[in-house]
Amino acid sequence: MPPRRAVTGRSQEPRLRFAEELRALRAGRGESLRRLGEVVGWDPSLFGKMEKGETLGGPEVAEALDQHYGTAGFLLTLWELALGDPTQFKERYRRYMALEAEAVSLWHYAVSVLPGLLQTEAYAHTLLAAGGLKGDELTKQVAARLGRSELLAGEDPPSFRSILSEAVLRTPLGDHTQWRQQLEHLLAMSERQNVKIHVVEQSVGLHALTNTHTMFLRTMDARTVAWVETGYSGDLVEETAPVERLQLSYDSVRDLALSPAASRKFIAEMLEEAPCVPST
Repeated sequence: MPPRRAVTGRSQEPRLRFAEELRALRAGRGESLRRLGEVVGWDPSLFGKMEKGETLGGPEVAEALDQHYGTAGFLLTLWELALGDPTQFKERYRRYMALEAEAVSLWHYAVSVLPGLLQTEAYAHTLLAAGGLKGDELTKQVAARLGRSELLAGEDPPSFRSILSEAVLRTPLGDHTQWRQQLEHLLAMSERQNVKIHVVEQSVGLHALTNTHTMFLRTMDARTVAWVETGYSGDLVEETAPVERLQLSYDSVRDLALSPAASRKFIAEMLEEAPCVPST
């Protein structure tokens, strides 16, 4: 087992510490980025960006580097700490939002909640409040989320495809009237020429994105990037190889999903079954 690394003299900020350790380990081996890429199996430019703190890479990359350097999970632990750092999350999310605003097409998979682009005001308010927001900040964030939905309107809106796990539609709002309005909104959005909505029924079982909320963006310069989110954090993935692996997973889930027409029928049937009386 490698000796315990002292924190003294190294950054206390998780993302910077991760980058510092990567640089130090490679320097200790006397390896070039090109040689590291050849041995570990990823593009050398990815490791260069990781060592500069521009990206974290994915957990599989951290695990591969742990194996290469013999660091017994140390780098993966630093990666997890860096991923969960709130400051870095906000920074990554701001960059993602900027890319989303300029995207020419978007495609998405929802694990348990509707994507912001398809939410009504009541749904957004309930979800954000459940996450701990309140008062002026809650009002501000709801307004910001509703403002994002304008992305899909206008004269030349981007195309948007959303695959919804059936679990999303089986988790209603407490207010029956508001839930019916959300379902009606989904149906209305699905009729737009630039919007396609699919439903993955629970009967298909486990699949490649069972626990991975993912949004893909095609940028104006024809790059594809992905935002991957769990229940506690998210990360912007820009490296070609990881994005391609996620895209293959997305395509496999799309093959399992109902067609847009069948999905509209599915949502319409849920609307028919939804209670009409307001919740007491």
